[in-house]
Amino acid sequence: MKFVVSSNTLLSRLQAVSKVIGGKSVQPILDNILLVAADGALYATASDKETTMEARIELESLDQNGRITVPAKLLLDILKEFPEQPLTFDINESSHEVRIISEKGEFSVRGESASDYPLPTTQEGESTTLETKCGLMLDGISKTVFATANDDLRPVMNCILLEMNEENVTFVASDAHKLVRYKRFDAKSPGGQFSLILPKKPALMLKNILPKDDSALQLSFNDKMAGFVFGDYKMTSTLIEGRFPNYNSVIPQNNPKKLIIERKELYNSLRRVSVMANQASNLVKFDLAAGKMVISAQDVDYSMSGHETLSCQYEGDDMAIGFKSAFAQEILANIGTEHVELELSDPTRPGLFLPFEKEDQDEDLLMLLMPMMV
Repeated sequence: MKFVVSSNTLLSRLQAVSKVIGGKSVQPILDNILLVAADGALYATASDKETTMEARIELESLDQNGRITVPAKLLLDILKEFPEQPLTFDINESSHEVRIISEKGEFSVRGESASDYPLPTTQEGESTTLETKCGLMLDGISKTVFATANDDLRPVMNCILLEMNEENVTFVASDAHKLVRYKRFDAKSPGGQFSLILPKKPALMLKNILPKDDSALQLSFNDKMAGFVFGDYKMTSTLIEGRFPNYNSVIPQNNPKKLIIERKELYNSLRRVSVMANQASNLVKFDLAAGKMVISAQDVDYSMSGHETLSCQYEGDDMAIGFKSAFAQEILANIGTEHVELELSDPTRPGLFLPFEKEDQDEDLLMLLMPMMV
């Protein structure tokens, strides 16, 4: 097998697919990247048995088709040191020697037989296939993945729920403390109602490589697998078995107390005041009254306290409510508007954080945060 490829193009594709490789592979050969040269292109595949990513790389020339696996870290470490230039890969499939020939020298590494590499996971049984846009999928994942949990006992909470129907597409994530629901009305499923539960790892993989444009993305899925095809990439992932909680039941519908405040001002104030919060609870208190909001925190054990007063628009009776500062900051960091609206009912019920300005009429973003005892 012999081919010539751009060093930068190869590096960027291999960096993308190599993120699939886990810290402790279930099989040593999964620390390698599978390289398949065929039909004038190179196909690079990485897998951890649960998620498989394949990238297509255009070749400058291909003398002979072939297959081999190469240690991912070693290959990436070599490629990172090259300036942009054509590299010749001359691979002996019988001895598994990989010769990388550059303008100024030659490097030789040992690969392994491609026949020992587990074949990429394929979807079995009948699947549903839908067309959508890369930018839409990127927005949905970016706005929700931060709210997923890290819960080994409830793996379904470590995922993003995608719901598709004839009116919209909805992305939902929750760790039982915070919840994000993101709807898009410019994407629909004309074939009826569908849903899938996407694990966090493939979601983060997609977040890293999806282009923020209207290019086509093909999504196919069944009860066990989901596949994503876009641009030069193809990804398949095993889905988590289980039922996502009924998120609509925890979203409060009657919230008479409404507050509008500048998002960055609130975010920065939280960062400063939370320094004084108890390290274990990270509790900050919002005291709301007409025209103002007082944010305070204290740590009785170390005799520390702090508070700041912010101007705001507030409708409703005076009230005090507590939140975990780190969660409130995460939510505010993932709302893109200049002002944020808080909808509240009482100190024991969740607070809703909503973008005040409408960035896009086709979007509906809701973020929920559970309160803490003050």
